[in-house]
Amino acid sequence: MTRSARAKGPRIAVNRLPHAEGLDLPAYQSDGAAGMDLVAAVGKSKPLRLAPGARMLVPTGLVLALPPGFEAQVRPRSGLALRQGLTVLNSPGTIDCDYRGEVMVLLVNLGDAAVTIARGERIAQLVVQRVERATLVEADEIAATHRGAGGFGSTGVRSRKR
Repeated sequence: MTRSARAKGPRIAVNRLPHAEGLDLPAYQSDGAAGMDLVAAVGKSKPLRLAPGARMLVPTGLVLALPPGFEAQVRPRSGLALRQGLTVLNSPGTIDCDYRGEVMVLLVNLGDAAVTIARGERIAQLVVQRVERATLVEADEIAATHRGAGGFGSTGVRSRKR
């Protein structure tokens, strides 16, 4: 990937914890990638085993210093979801700009077989986004719209002629 492709967004300080020594920092895998791959910072001789239906916090060994006005989202990797049923349970997981703890990935195994997660395995994506802070203002009335109060799939339902 070209240097100019990397330099467009904010610079984010990252602290690598001891259990992540020797692992690559998250990186974009193509010029058009929206997310950087996060890897598992588990012991080389201690891979994690995630049974079907089980969930687990997987360490990345990284602490981020996101600038004000930004968040990072932890999202699933589509290939893991398709092939193994492995996904991020609280997707997207939000990392706020004032959080200074280790980035952890809450994985769940929705597949039929146990999944082994080895050191350095790509387990999720990290997407950095600009965020706006809003102010809620109480109102006596809310303007009507064509959609109204329809939710939970209401815009995708087509009426059927009988």
